[in-house]
Amino acid sequence: MHALANPTRFMRLAGAVLPWTVAAAAVFLAAGLWQALVVSPPDYQQGETVRIMYVHVPSAWLSMFIYMVVAAGSASFLIWKHPLADVAAQAAAPIGAAFTAMALATGAIWGQPTWGTWWVWDARLTSVLVLLFLYLGYIALVNAFDDPERGARAGAVLALAGVINIPIIKFSVDWWNTLHQPASLTRLDAPAIHSSMLVPLLLMVAGLFMYFLAVLIIRMQSAMLVRRSRALGRVARGTAGSRA
Repeated sequence: MHALANPTRFMRLAGAVLPWTVAAAAVFLAAGLWQALVVSPPDYQQGETVRIMYVHVPSAWLSMFIYMVVAAGSASFLIWKHPLADVAAQAAAPIGAAFTAMALATGAIWGQPTWGTWWVWDARLTSVLVLLFLYLGYIALVNAFDDPERGARAGAVLALAGVINIPIIKFSVDWWNTLHQPASLTRLDAPAIHSSMLVPLLLMVAGLFMYFLAVLIIRMQSAMLVRRSRALGRVARGTAGSRA
């Protein structure tokens, strides 16, 4: 893990991995959308509206997973001072915010015909909304200082403090009375979902996960190039100043 903190090694590895992640994302998403929209049957209660699940559920899972990526990168930056960890955290945060917004939007669209309302202030919905605010707060904080390192440290502290919200999201349906059903796939006995719906759901999860990896790599590559160009610019200005 620490070996990847070398920017040159990371850039070389990222260049080799990126085409595979893009290809995997395209294959999984194509197969998942075909299964979700054509092959899988409508739900006997919800009808065709159940197909929103194939975007909503993976988006919700990824919103929490990506936040843990941001938190892990922030912790690594604060503890071991790895600049690449900070790059990863800052690159992942907008992607996580986008997935969180998608989870909230698709949840509202799904909830209106299912529950008869677009929004309720129950524990699950409120905690996911808090997650979106944590993402936005982190993004704003890291860009709020003239000194990038100060912004990175402040954002890292906020990211680590916000980790407490992840178990609240996960177990809110067990701790409080909410409109959401309990976990269907992580039960200890067996998933409470038929294979005709489980297969497309897992394909969509895999496709969106690979999409996240591809976009993360691209954003990290861009950030590394920007930092390198700024460093070269500072060196050039310093050399010109010394000659003057």
